[in-house]
Amino acid sequence: MKNKDSFVSVLKKNAMLVVLVIVYLFFMIQTKGSIFQPAQFKALIDQNAYVYILGVGMLMCMLTGGNIDLSCGSFVCLLGAIGGLLMVKLGMSTGVAIVLMLLVGIAYGCLLGYLIAYINIPPWIATLAGYLAFRGLGTSILSNNSSTGSISIGAKADFLAIFSGKIFGTKPKIFNWPCMIAGIVAAVITVVVIFTSRATKLRKGYAADSFSSTVVKSVLSAAAILLVMWKLSNAGGIPTPLVWVVAVVLIYSFITSKTTLGRHFYIVGGNKEAARMSGVNTNKIMFLAYLNMAFLTSITTMMVLARMTAANSTAGTNFEMDAISACVVGGVSASGGAGSVFGMVIGATLIGVINLGMSLMGIDANWQKVVKGVVLLGAVAFDILGKQNINWKALLPFGKKN
Repeated sequence: MKNKDSFVSVLKKNAMLVVLVIVYLFFMIQTKGSIFQPAQFKALIDQNAYVYILGVGMLMCMLTGGNIDLSCGSFVCLLGAIGGLLMVKLGMSTGVAIVLMLLVGIAYGCLLGYLIAYINIPPWIATLAGYLAFRGLGTSILSNNSSTGSISIGAKADFLAIFSGKIFGTKPKIFNWPCMIAGIVAAVITVVVIFTSRATKLRKGYAADSFSSTVVKSVLSAAAILLVMWKLSNAGGIPTPLVWVVAVVLIYSFITSKTTLGRHFYIVGGNKEAARMSGVNTNKIMFLAYLNMAFLTSITTMMVLARMTAANSTAGTNFEMDAISACVVGGVSASGGAGSVFGMVIGATLIGVINLGMSLMGIDANWQKVVKGVVLLGAVAFDILGKQNINWKALLPFGKKN
């Protein structure tokens, strides 16, 4: 019975990971293996890199009590227009333009954080204002400086190299050994970290996974890393957006799980008043959450700008919804105080696989939105019901009720 309960507990804890595998296998069958091609692995990363980075920022906001940022997509449009204006119209160097774009993002984050944390404007209202204003302002900037309503930055090769392209790239179908070696190193480091973490927990007397569970977790993690890097090696190398995503994910995973500041985000989301009474500066946490969101939105803007090689008025459309969906599907509580960076990554990957799989199947874009909406609703229901002792018979309209 104990082993059965343990298995159910592990399955419940990794439910979305299991769903991701099932969904991927489904699209493998439906696309006759097309989704397993190396080019599709690269496409999955390139097309969804913004979701991972914005998802990390949205995670930090949601941890504080289910708060969100509705303005990040529109801010991508505005900041992209400013970046195009700086680099192309004003002829600034890439380095100066990047610094100025970051400063604009930080300034907006400070203003937004101040309004929410110290003026007590509800986050959804403060960010809704940005959602409505920034795209109009960005479109106006583009229209006033270009007859086509967009500004091309294709000539900025150094900017494109930083935020798009490949690391040690080769032509597709030519096996990229540096990419594979990086994958092997990453797999070894992952295994070492998993076993070291378990040993540390046991030494301190904390609850830890069994040795067999740790072995299985290590093998599956290493296998996943090696598979992805093998596919990318056949696709010409490591996409630069992947480097940015991995860096952001690792940094924030460390912050949320290993630092006092990270724990304060969870405490504030769990019970803001209790956190305040315990000495946590709740205003500071709220301020940092939205400052951080604006900073990561600035990074995202540069990646989108490089990928599209142009600033245009459609950039960032629905990005805020994709980031929220990635968090919720990945197990981040809609009421705050619970969730992880790893869970958000699973959620973002699941949404990316669904988008890619349906595109390969030729499903209409409108139906893709329907499917994503159903997945989001199902994830929220799973989160709520999973925290309650539900009498499932009582939920049936004609079932026997106790």
